[in-house]
Amino acid sequence: MRSGLRQAILISLFLATTVVIGFKPHPSGTQGAVGELLVSAGEAPVAIAAPGTAPELSPTTVATSVVTAPPTAGSRQLEIEVYPSDADAVMEIHDITGSQAVNGATFTGELEGVVTVDVTAEGFRAESHTIGAEVGGRREVFLDPSDQAVDRLVAFVTGSAPKQVAFTPDGSELWVTLLAGSGLEIHSPTTGELLAEIDLPEAGSVEIIFDHAGETAWVSQMETARVYEIDVASRQIRRTLETGGSWTKVMALSVDETRLWASNWVSNDISEFDLATGEMVRRIPSVATPRGLAAVGDTLYVAGYDGGDIEAIDLATGEGTVLEHTGGAMRHLVADPSGDVVYASDMARDAIFVIDARTGTVSHLATTDRLPNTIDLTPDGRLLAVSNRGRNNPDTYSLPGPQWGSVLLIDTASGEVLDAIVGGNQPTGLDISSDGRMLAYSDFLDNRVTVVEVPPFDDLAAAGGGRADTYKAELEK
Repeated sequence: MRSGLRQAILISLFLATTVVIGFKPHPSGTQGAVGELLVSAGEAPVAIAAPGTAPELSPTTVATSVVTAPPTAGSRQLEIEVYPSDADAVMEIHDITGSQAVNGATFTGELEGVVTVDVTAEGFRAESHTIGAEVGGRREVFLDPSDQAVDRLVAFVTGSAPKQVAFTPDGSELWVTLLAGSGLEIHSPTTGELLAEIDLPEAGSVEIIFDHAGETAWVSQMETARVYEIDVASRQIRRTLETGGSWTKVMALSVDETRLWASNWVSNDISEFDLATGEMVRRIPSVATPRGLAAVGDTLYVAGYDGGDIEAIDLATGEGTVLEHTGGAMRHLVADPSGDVVYASDMARDAIFVIDARTGTVSHLATTDRLPNTIDLTPDGRLLAVSNRGRNNPDTYSLPGPQWGSVLLIDTASGEVLDAIVGGNQPTGLDISSDGRMLAYSDFLDNRVTVVEVPPFDDLAAAGGGRADTYKAELEK
């Protein structure tokens, strides 16, 4: 009933084409779901699972890590899998009984006590993993190219159309919005284990933000123009905020967390809420198709997708000033922790812009790959991560395009790319943990999320650019 209603709403509002999709396997050995229906919906495609279909995993697909804990720390069954599975891997496995060498990408057997797994393969960086004495079941080891600076930790399958990912402030959970689902999922960022699902009325979800304490989450729902306030510990909806607008997208909190703003994509305005009462206090007119938001002091910055406008709204008066018009498609904003700088991604111009919050001037920072989406900063503001969807399919962006997407790590001082990750079909959601050590991104059309470990900035800067000079050769399918 709900999925049928959702599909009818999407089709009637956007009058887009419906197509059947399949996915070409990724060079790393991963592939996405097959047999879904896609409805093109405004800025990004919306995947709706066809009746009787579900994401399938081939034997070489990166799967959800499942970790089980036996009642004792003695001998237990372990499955160890190396990805990519076609790598010519050699495993050295050590437990309290001794060591053994395994040629190949899989191992299944009884091991005892703390286990160390050292993996080598030609063309890949050596990996070493320790498995606690209390951990059994399946463990995965991900090999990264030898010139990759970041370290892939886990990749896991999600529900339909993972639009955004967000770490809880303590880094213990990763929340994933499902644009074509019935709510959102909560996973372990270190194992990929599904911890919980939160069902939302009527539709899926778009974006998530947390308060600084990690006690409250706000989740936007596009079709209903609502924001749900959720208790993080209990997973329960506390209250529903009706924006009064149309197609609500991104949210922003004031520094003191007394105000919340939500951008309304179709009604071209911003809803402002008093969080003490839950009441909407006003709707502020904005530039066309407002998406990204960033609140800095008494100014709310707005990314206008239609036309590539960057607007600064004076929160005292509600008056807006366009600081830049690129003719492109501004998508996402993120403010530096100092509040002096705001970064913006322009999907049409394949560029990152910098707004000086003190002077209101806008400058170009870096050129990206095709269709940059979500951006985020490390806590020190020195590193900017950018997800890039890759070149669109010539028929419709609802289908996988001719390129794999990417994630770029950019030095905010110089605009230099310090490392690059080859992603899957349309990397979209992206978030960096509050300690700066983990980065997660979603492959929107593959229903998959990947988590990587990010080295400290100085180590990353000393890595010679990581894959910046080599990854582009792998983007073409």
